[in-house]
Amino acid sequence: MSYPWEDWDHITKIDPDKDLVDGETFEDVCETGTDALEIGGTLDITEEKMERVVEATAKYDVPIYQEPSNPGVVIDDPALDGYLIPTVFNASDSFWITGAHKEWVRIEDGLDWDRTHTEAYIVLNPDSSVAEYTDADTDQSAEDVASFARVAEKMFGQKIIYVEYSGTYGDPEKVCAAHDALDEATLFYGGGIHDYESAYEMGKCADAVVVGNLLHDEGVDAVRETVEGAKDAQAELVDAE
Repeated sequence: MSYPWEDWDHITKIDPDKDLVDGETFEDVCETGTDALEIGGTLDITEEKMERVVEATAKYDVPIYQEPSNPGVVIDDPALDGYLIPTVFNASDSFWITGAHKEWVRIEDGLDWDRTHTEAYIVLNPDSSVAEYTDADTDQSAEDVASFARVAEKMFGQKIIYVEYSGTYGDPEKVCAAHDALDEATLFYGGGIHDYESAYEMGKCADAVVVGNLLHDEGVDAVRETVEGAKDAQAELVDAE
């Protein structure tokens, strides 16, 4: 079975609690060349904020996925291509491994399983909101990260592994170690991607790079540079095979 993210090189994450740069629109975001939109954030997220972004992006030809931070902000909108649900493999609080997911299943009647997928997060920036929120054990070596990735794929059947450095640029050695540990799962990388060079470097390790804060801080031209960097890296890898 194939999955749409297997063809993605670049993902733009939109935080519903943050504004776009003055003068820019969601149409501009969708025209950057990014392969998909993830709508989600860690703090101060509501259903209303989620709906606003989905409605604003639904008219454009870019896949839209919701990445909810908790079950209470999940929306049912036909414009969504699906749901990408984080499960934090190095969380010290088990709520963020299976607990939140159990609550969602318990309270949601008729969950759309065909559109629901999980992302096996490995959170590595101790100062990030997601690390604090999930009480993640971020002190992990490259070997540890590789082992987490392999456990996620082989023992838990995860199709997406997500190395997350939210708020800072990560260690390419650890990202490459995660990628090398995988056979078929897709590796996402997020954190500190801010220009062509950073997207290109991480694009050599991860299957897809995720850009979030850059959109809200610097705007669509900066995002477009990262799209080019990620796609050039993947193209070079394909040519080398």
